[in-house]
Amino acid sequence: MTRSAPSEARIGFFAGMGAYLIWGVLPFYLRLLQGVPAADVLAHRILWSVLVVVVLIFALKGWERVRAAVRQPRLLLLLLASAVCIAINWLVYTWAILAGHAIDTSLGYFINPLVSVLFGVVLLGERLSKPQWIAVALAALGVAVLTIERGALPLISLALALSFGTYGLIRKQAAVDAATGLFLETMMLAPVAALWIAATPQGFAGWPVPTMGILALGGIATAVPLLLFGVAARRLPLSTLGLMQYVAPTMVLLEAVLLFGEVLDPAQMTAFAFIWAGLAVYTLSLRRPVAQAEQPR
Repeated sequence: MTRSAPSEARIGFFAGMGAYLIWGVLPFYLRLLQGVPAADVLAHRILWSVLVVVVLIFALKGWERVRAAVRQPRLLLLLLASAVCIAINWLVYTWAILAGHAIDTSLGYFINPLVSVLFGVVLLGERLSKPQWIAVALAALGVAVLTIERGALPLISLALALSFGTYGLIRKQAAVDAATGLFLETMMLAPVAALWIAATPQGFAGWPVPTMGILALGGIATAVPLLLFGVAARRLPLSTLGLMQYVAPTMVLLEAVLLFGEVLDPAQMTAFAFIWAGLAVYTLSLRRPVAQAEQPR
């Protein structure tokens, strides 16, 4: 029995929301790994993610789908590209959290929804109204203000926004289920991760037992939200998926300021103001057609 379009959209919404809520609390997990180099954390996340996804593939009896995907060269190239994008995203994010730049990561993920919207328009032919273009322009203005105030581009924020926006775009084009896609992505990254860990002084098991346990949990913390995101990416328009992403950066911003002791500087506050204004304009532009459709005729 085929699911209806509303049912598919509902599944996509809850999967996407689950992914963003998990990403919203990810800084708490990463801060438990203070003292572990970001590249080591990334390598362990990749290898433990492979184990988690292999278990899931067995549980779902999905090996036939994996074999079918491996026979599609174009799909493999897309997944290789998405794997590179998500690895860059993980590395930048992990380093930034461990180095005390959670506010910069939050800014990046506030920019990211409007980057996704722009990608949807330029590359996928999705259409925006004038208010929605204003929203994108406000976000760009926020980045420009921060760049001028600091005298340099906000590299952490832009790297996160562009890498994850590109990842979402590629996964939107990859005709593969979430578990199969993530399995192939992590398998492509696994050899590099294994070589990296083998070359470190600690090797595969040189960290204290509690640290190794936390590193192992990275497989779940990494795989589960990405699986949920993959489900959502196949069922929701890119613009809708992009808009949902403000949940995680809101949580991270509150954590950074209220719990981690980071301080919003004036340039960041100005940039946030423009980007929040853009998100507000965009949200209102999406609600208006719904409200009009509900009016009695």
